Amino acid sequence: MRRFTHFAALDWSGARGPRQPGIALAVASGCDAPALVRPGHIWSRAEVLDWLEAVAAARENMLIGFDFSAAFAFADRGAYFPLWDESPADLPGLWALVERLAAGEPHYEIGAFLVHPDARRHFRHARGDTGDLFEPGAGRLRIVEQHQRATKQAASVSNFNLVGAAQVGKASLAGMRLLHRLRGRIPLWPFDPVPAQGPLLVEIYTSLAARAAGMAAGRSKIRDGARLDAALATLGSPPAGIRGPVSDHVSDALLAAAWLRAIAPAPASWSPAPLTDELARTEGWTFGIV
Repeated sequence: MRRFTHFAALDWSGARGPRQPGIALAVASGCDAPALVRPGHIWSRAEVLDWLEAVAAARENMLIGFDFSAAFAFADRGAYFPLWDESPADLPGLWALVERLAAGEPHYEIGAFLVHPDARRHFRHARGDTGDLFEPGAGRLRIVEQHQRATKQAASVSNFNLVGAAQVGKASLAGMRLLHRLRGRIPLWPFDPVPAQGPLLVEIYTSLAARAAGMAAGRSKIRDGARLDAALATLGSPPAGIRGPVSDHVSDALLAAAWLRAIAPAPASWSPAPLTDELARTEGWTFGIV
């Protein structure tokens, strides 16, 4: 099994604007405590890309988890966007479509994609504004999302839902623009083979890290430095040493970096039973769901 020396976690945001208080980036190196990259900095998405490109150029032996979905459901209908003749056949094609339609939007925003007449039919946009092809109820789910619900490993919300505090669709679409730019620079598991050296991207849920650290489902947000250190200790990590209040974005990133370090050596993390080559090509998988 491939061994990494650095473990990074990116807490992402789908909000509009040039800089995002909801973005946090942390790295756990060796056996050290996880630490923020540029503590106190309010990141732009372009700066995140710059950092990732620097990691790629340096061939850092780093496992990098990002907290957004790399794809939409495909297996249930044999397409990301049924009845749309431009619906892509695989992950890179999906990212390229989102980028092409949203290319005029600044800061990796995705408004132009969502107002496209064919795209908007598949999403729940707001109360009283639901596309005619949005699946009634919770919306379509990927196989990994169905699996994690069935096995109670994690909760999930359809990426086609853009309404409510739990929605992840907007962040995922913005993230797809990031992945489009990284294509060919940093491989993505499980779409790409695990390289012998250099960085590797994986999709994560920060809530999985919180559960592994003993946090109750639905109460996984940590906003105090002492509680964060207690959770890190559960994962076998040294304390972050933050005193007093901490934002949940910061605690999510720090905890997820330590969690990645803890679970990466486990063979089960890399070979979940439901994962197939076709799913790897079209839907991807969430690292840590087994």
